[in-house]
This record gives sequence, structure tokens and C-alpha cells, in this order.
Amino acid sequence: MEQSPILQINDLSGGYSAKKPVLHHIDFQVAPGEMVGLIGLNGAGKSTTMKHILGLMVPQQGEVLIQGKRREEDPESYQSGMAFVPESPELFMEMTVMEHLEFTARAYNVTKAEFMERADHLLDMFRMRDKKDTLSSHLSKGMRQKVMIMSAFVARPPLYIIDEPFLGLDPLGIRSLLDFMMEIRASGASILLSSHILSTIENYCDRFIILHSGKIIAQGTLSELREQFGMKQAPLEDLFYQLVQGRD
Repeated sequence: MEQSPILQINDLSGGYSAKKPVLHHIDFQVAPGEMVGLIGLNGAGKSTTMKHILGLMVPQQGEVLIQGKRREEDPESYQSGMAFVPESPELFMEMTVMEHLEFTARAYNVTKAEFMERADHLLDMFRMRDKKDTLSSHLSKGMRQKVMIMSAFVARPPLYIIDEPFLGLDPLGIRSLLDFMMEIRASGASILLSSHILSTIENYCDRFIILHSGKIIAQGTLSELREQFGMKQAPLEDLFYQLVQGRD
């Protein structure tokens, strides 16, 4: 029996102005245990798509469903079904690393035993154990980004929305993040990942959605995209370049 998608976007159009939508008839879905790369140039509509998923923007047309539900049907269930890692870390400056993790765990009703196990694992994986009692205001940008990532992963919802997570991370931090994304994907969680570092995500994502000027111009596995556009050995970066160059 085929599983229902965790995230489903149907005929989504939207943006900041009804007279000039940023997104135009977007359709895609993310299945359980699937990692999907959302890629495009600056201004392509990636962040606007994520804002609609997060409920920060209301669709002008179409709908967004998480676990088969629209936000207006059950806001609490909708929001608790996902966690978000933004491009820039946004933390409470007078809270410690551990306090951020505890705050998030409580918001997602994580039990104390589960929290301690997950926090221990994350602190070790991201090499932050010696910083667990440090205030956010005393952390570097890269460390603050790690706190954002760990806070999302301590929650363990079925869906993760991750926007340019590699910015500010050192090479070990990037590797830890990629390893952990593979770990949670193997557990059945779904990931929608936006990144400009195509050479990195090429080997990790199951499928790719290519946005350009607010429209999906291609989507599929790397093999499917290669076959569709007649570039059978091309890396993702070359495929992307060929698809977007010269388009309005």
C-alpha cells in the first residue's frame, strides 16, 4: 500500500502582492523518508515556497497540506508536524545552548528521557558539549547555526524544512549535519532542503525540484533529469546551469 505524502502542495500561487504573485501553480510532494532538494537562483521563489509551508504566508490559490491537513483545519497539528531550520540563526541571546534545546523539546512535547538521549547525541555529533551552558550571545555565528539545527532535530517531527543550512558551518559541522539528515531520513522523517551547494546535496537527495521565476521547470531524480534533458553523465550543477541559463 502506497504511503500518503507528508507534504503535499497543490496548484500553489502566492507571494507578497495579489497583483504580482511570486509563485505560479506550484505542484509537488514529499513522501515519508524522502529527502528532496529545492533548488533555484536567488529570487526563484524558494523562500516564498517555504514561508507558505510554514504558514507565514496565505496562498492566493491552491493549498499546502502536512500529513493530509491544511493549517486552517488544525493549526496545532499542522505546526507540530514540522520543524524549520532558517538560513540565519535566530536565537534568544540570554539563553544557553541547553536551554534552547529544552525549550524546543517542551514545545514539541518530547519526554524528559527522550530529550536527554537526543540532546546527548546531538551535543556530541555537533561537537557542542563544552558549549552547552554557554549563552547564545557568546557563540560564533557557526555555533549559533548549530544550535538552530540541534533544536530542530531534538523535536523529531515527521517533516523538516531546511533553508541553506551549510552557511557558517565548518567542514566538520557540514559533515555532521549531512550524516544526521541521513540518520533521521532512515528513521522515516522527510526533509525539504534548499541549498546552493549543488555538488554537496547531489549525493544525498532522493529527488530535486528546480524553481525558476516562481515556476517549477523540472523535477525528478538525478537519473530522471539526466535522461529527460539528454545529459546522461552530467552532475547536478551542470544540469541546473543548462536549465536556467537564458530563461526569463
